[in-house]
Order: sequence, then structure tokens, then C-alpha cells
Amino acid sequence: MNLTDRPRRLRRDGVRGLVSETTLEPTDFVAPVFVDATTDERVPIESMPGHERVPLDEAVPRVEEVLETGVEAVIVFGIPESKDERGTRAYADDGVVQEAVRRITSETDAYVITDVCLCEYTSHGHCGVLEEHADDDPDLTVKNDETLDLLAETAVSHAEAGAEMIAPSSMTDGMVGAIREALDDAGFADVPIMSYAAKYESAFYGPFRDAADGAPAFGDRRHYQMDPANRREASREVALDVEQGADVLMVKPALPYLDVVADVRENFDRPVAAYNVSGEYAMLHAAAENGWLDVEETARESLLSIKRAGADLIITYFAEDVAASLTE
Repeated sequence: MNLTDRPRRLRRDGVRGLVSETTLEPTDFVAPVFVDATTDERVPIESMPGHERVPLDEAVPRVEEVLETGVEAVIVFGIPESKDERGTRAYADDGVVQEAVRRITSETDAYVITDVCLCEYTSHGHCGVLEEHADDDPDLTVKNDETLDLLAETAVSHAEAGAEMIAPSSMTDGMVGAIREALDDAGFADVPIMSYAAKYESAFYGPFRDAADGAPAFGDRRHYQMDPANRREASREVALDVEQGADVLMVKPALPYLDVVADVRENFDRPVAAYNVSGEYAMLHAAAENGWLDVEETARESLLSIKRAGADLIITYFAEDVAASLTE
């Protein structure tokens, strides 16, 4: 070995941090918040230890808890008091997200992002208006263009309530363009869109569907979410969203798709988001409960890998815990 070639010289304490290529900051994170119109008390989410659904009256205190850790942004999900075939509570002026956003933006300094989809609001649990007899025929799916109208209406209602960024997640073709046009026409040209641009039909979403009560009543979402086998297709999906006006490009899930995160970072001149999803969170906690790993260390390493792959911001259920540890 050439004795002049000693990479270990830069791994010693003192210099190690100075040459670290990737760092995490609390401002890298977005914390999900679940607001539940069906309860008047906090409800623990069993499959996501440490997380709860909170009633509307607890939305502001919940966000204040996030802010205390140094995290500055939240993404709000709603569980409505009722559901129907067209998800009408998603775009109701007095809907749970709309009411929560009004309170959060008026009483806190949080940067408020809202998820725009219909799955939590439809009685069938799918992300849009269903084709006729879709419950009997696995080859049928949602009506794309009719769903676009409802997504646009939902986005405008969120902006009117005070949402500072809109995040459409349904993987409906044309959703970014439809929402951008609707926001602009309604006077919200300055409200950015963070598109779930490459969202895969993943097995890692299970705990979230418990948290948001959004599991499909039948079938699955393979006809509108991406095939986990496809990497190149993600670039085509992302390119379409860029053309339609997406301001931030999201890959979901994060850890199983770091190659896709890296591709988006390399090929598109937009901020890149990655969603460190509920299954990624739950599996680390499950292993930690069995004494197999240290959840704090593995969480931080996981988030470092996501940022190293190219993410500028990370939506994660670890946001508060990791942010707090970074500022200790």
C-alpha cells in the first residue's frame, strides 16, 4: 500500500465533521400532521409509535410541538367526519383540513403544506371518481379527467384557507396542470405545487392507511400509481409535471427508491423532495422494540442516505425526534 494514501486520516474526531459531505438540519424536514374530525381526543396510531391523530382543537398545539424541535414545516392530512363516492368533504369550505389550516396559519409560524387527494374522503378509498362497476372489475379504475376537476377544487379550497404549498398525491394524469390553472385563476399564482411526481404502488404504505383511514375498500392502486419495477418511467412522469408547472418534485417512498431520487436530482432543475413513508418508520421501530437496532441511530442514517441521494427536503415521521437530537 502506498503510505501516502491514507483516507483514514480524515476520519478522526475533530476533522471528521469538517469534511462531512452530507449534513442534516431540522429545516430539512417536513412533519406530517393528522387531523381527525371524528374524535375529540388524541388517538395513538398503533402501527406508528409516537404518532397520533389529533382532533381539530388540538391541531395548533400539535403543530407547536413540531415547531419546538426546530422543524419549520408541516404537511396536513385530514380524516373527515363523513365519506361519499365523490369525496365531497375534501373540497368543502368547512372540511377538516380547511378548518385546521385556518387555525394553524393564524396561530403559528409553521409553513403549511396540504396533501391533495381524495382517498381519505371517498367511501371506496380510491384516489378519484370511480369508473362504473369498478368494484366488480379489477381492470377498471378511476375516471381521470373527472377526478382532475375535484382535485383542482380541493387545491383552491386549501389555498383559500391559507395553505402555503399544495401537494397533489393522486398520480392522476394532468393533475399539476389542472391545479396550477385553477390556483392561478383563483388568484393564488404565488402558491407553489409540490407534486408527488414519482409515487409508486408500494407495500410500504400500510401504516399510513391506518393513520389516515384511506385504504381501498376493494382492489388496489396499481392502475394509477407507478410499478415498483420501473425506474426510467419515473423520469417521464417527472418531466410531465415539470412541463405543467410543478415547483417541487417528490419521490415516494424514499429508501427503496434512492436510485430514483438520484435520477430526479441529476436530471431536473427543481427542488427534490422524498417521502420517508410510514412503513419505513414502522419497520425501524419494530426492530428496535425487539432490541435488534438503535432506532435513533438508524433513523438518522436513513435520513442521511435520502439527503445524500439528492433530496433537498424530506417528509418524515422521524422529523421531530431527529431534529431534537440535532439541536441537543
